[in-house]
Amino acid sequence: MEFGKLPDISKVNFSLPEDASGTAETLRKYNKSEKFHFYIGCTGWSMKEWVGTYYPAGTKPEGFLRAYGKQFNTIELNTTHYRIPSPEQIQNWRKDTPADFRFCPKVPQLLSHSRDLGISNPLFLNFCEVTAQLEEKLGACFLQLPPHFGLQQAGILERFVERWPKELPLNVEMRHESWFEGVANERENAFGMLAKAGVGTVLTDVAGRRDVLHMHLTSSVAMIRFVGNALHPSDYNRIQDWIPRLRRWYEAGLQEVYFFTHEPDNLLAPELAAYLHQSLLPFPEIVARGPEKITTDAAGQMSLF
Repeated sequence: MEFGKLPDISKVNFSLPEDASGTAETLRKYNKSEKFHFYIGCTGWSMKEWVGTYYPAGTKPEGFLRAYGKQFNTIELNTTHYRIPSPEQIQNWRKDTPADFRFCPKVPQLLSHSRDLGISNPLFLNFCEVTAQLEEKLGACFLQLPPHFGLQQAGILERFVERWPKELPLNVEMRHESWFEGVANERENAFGMLAKAGVGTVLTDVAGRRDVLHMHLTSSVAMIRFVGNALHPSDYNRIQDWIPRLRRWYEAGLQEVYFFTHEPDNLLAPELAAYLHQSLLPFPEIVARGPEKITTDAAGQMSLF
């Protein structure tokens, strides 16, 4: 992900911001669950570079999703940003993934980057209908607002949310600075609108745009897009900082987390995801699954370690 990347991160303050004013109020609406469901994933499964490390040696492209599903339990489904899958593709994806796997489809760019967020486009209902066919394997959809879509257009977002089917979980990513620096009461009204509708937000942790890490939760589902810097030591420190914050939110009522690791070209994303999973193991209340490297022993047998 190119958004927010910097050539030099030496002067970036990577500390997590304090919670936004509305986060505690949002979480109070939800009862603490017995288990904290934590989904860890990347942004695609078609990575031939993972064959022999995170996919078994000899894995063919048609087997990549099955191999991915054995290592991760969610995916930031960027393919839907560019085209709506067919019902046949949806059924194949469901068949090729384990029971605990969740897809997080991105709203198509034809909708999200149009003037009215696509609510007048017939593809709006088409996308919703196809996405619903994921059934129990649907995690949370996410709407990535275009960079020019500012707080002054909150009314358009509200109309999108009103039309969005209530049975499809949704999280929204804002990028325009006005969502974080605009008039305070207008910002609170906009986030309050999302909270009232049960629509969540996306928190993007990236070096060059610390404002988009706004820490404003508006539902019981947190979606985090974590952009690393080629496994720089700060990547691991940032992961460690997230864990107590997320556990605190769980104690307050958060139900689910979708945590997506990004690295340059995504070749190293599984390394960061594996570190996150290992860091969660000491906490029995967290239900998580993460990747492990595959190795071949002297007898030629493959195993995970």
